Amino acid sequence: MSIDRFAVAGATGRLGRHVVDVLTERGHQVVPMSRATGVDIITGDGLAEALTGIEAIIDVASWHASDQEAATEFFRTSARNLHEYGQKAGVAQIAMASIIGVDKATAGFVAAKKVHEELLLSGPLPVRILRAAQFHEFVGQILDWQQGDVAYIPALPTQLVACRTVAETLVDLATDLDAPARGTPIPEIAGPRKETMAEAAQLLGARRGIKVVGVDGSSMPDAEIAANGGFLPSPHAKLAGPTFQEWLDTQP
Repeated sequence: MSIDRFAVAGATGRLGRHVVDVLTERGHQVVPMSRATGVDIITGDGLAEALTGIEAIIDVASWHASDQEAATEFFRTSARNLHEYGQKAGVAQIAMASIIGVDKATAGFVAAKKVHEELLLSGPLPVRILRAAQFHEFVGQILDWQQGDVAYIPALPTQLVACRTVAETLVDLATDLDAPARGTPIPEIAGPRKETMAEAAQLLGARRGIKVVGVDGSSMPDAEIAANGGFLPSPHAKLAGPTFQEWLDTQP
């Protein structure tokens, strides 16, 4: 049996748009789920209708801010609703995007994402998880948050990956109905090279006329874990381009 009909939660988001594109390009039927399409995975509005005839859900819906408590509540509700409505609709499985190093997190958004994994895994439907490195697209968002001509960006190690690359890998996982062998590590996807967030921001800042200064990032949640490489890919991770510089060269 192959899976052909997908619903994408968070379909209009940074990653969701790419997931919808990849599914469509590969000839799958896609129901995009977001408040913009009249489906609210938190209130349940439109969810039963959206999942009618759906074989698998890809969950890339995310909370828009870094507040741990609010994000945790969002993920708690979305996980419950996707399982409940999905089971009623006869959905075969849920695939979700998570974050590399999430199992080590103790604070902030990544800790909320850790709870999200646990909640989805504890539900009635089979769940496949892909843990991704921070996105290339996130660097611009960090610069947007800072005002003025100088931006202070944490010089914490990362292995940035393109959203499109994550979407392709997540769709591969979502279309695989074979349960992973016991003891198989949760798959990871990261970019081809290790760099710091500040180094990547300097490349983008040069284009925007913003001076980027690297700082130690000690005010960030779990900064010490990050500084020690806790959010870098494991040895079993899939590494795939483009690099941040290659990706930046393709941006308008």
